[in-house]
Amino acid sequence: MGDMSECGRLVLLGAPLGNPGDASTRLREVLAAADVVAAEDTRRLSRLARDLDVTVGGRIVSYFEGNEERRTPELVDVLRAGYLVALVTDGGMPSVSDPGYRLVRAALDAGVPVTAAPGPSAVTTALALSGLPCDRFCFEGFLPRTPAGRRSRLRGLAAEERTLVLFEAPHRIAGALADLASVFGPDRPAALCRELTKTYEEVVRRPLGDLAAWAAENPPRGEITLVVAGAPPAAAQRPDDATLRAEVADQEAAGLSRRDAISEVATAYGMRRREVYGIVHATD
Repeated sequence: MGDMSECGRLVLLGAPLGNPGDASTRLREVLAAADVVAAEDTRRLSRLARDLDVTVGGRIVSYFEGNEERRTPELVDVLRAGYLVALVTDGGMPSVSDPGYRLVRAALDAGVPVTAAPGPSAVTTALALSGLPCDRFCFEGFLPRTPAGRRSRLRGLAAEERTLVLFEAPHRIAGALADLASVFGPDRPAALCRELTKTYEEVVRRPLGDLAAWAAENPPRGEITLVVAGAPPAAAQRPDDATLRAEVADQEAAGLSRRDAISEVATAYGMRRREVYGIVHATD
């Protein structure tokens, strides 16, 4: 085998999403030094190596969804023998909706050090470009393939207040957006990001209803990442009539006029002022 200076170590490589210029110096170094490179698509790895003018000195093996269960123990044996193994997917970080988690877990269980040469991520790139809040977000990966399963998952996410990041396949995106608009409401802000960092990069920022209509008329192609604004904070639950009257009375005792007290309570519970007025005066 090759260079043993970083022996017995698994390195996860953050591969460019599409633009080879985003590859890090460390990615180049590890590709050249690794004894074994496990690649989701060996042809795409060969093309990336050519684009980067890097010679992969070690053995290249395929590692994808269809063979990772069988290949994982083979790679762990290589790691245990003291060799450097690099894992690279078609783009972004391994394990993030890509092959990798199984090998990482197995390597850790075998006592093998695992590290990363971090790089591009479709998740954070789309978040940054979306124009939506990025301070708190959750990543849901791919939605279920069946419409019923997809709608069930979305109903469970409808009240999520953090910004959501989703991956979706081009042939399912129109249906997914229609379901998102139906479950989350057509006015929820969203951004569809496709072909990030590539020649035809496009970010379409529209409410879900408009985005669903756009996708139905203009089926987008390529790698798609969806960013959807979180649900607005849940409105406080409406209390019973006696509590509403008591709260208006408290506001009046604090110095507000009845009119202003009714307005304050109505705003607090997302109610119409006229509705609160009727409740307050029902016993007068």
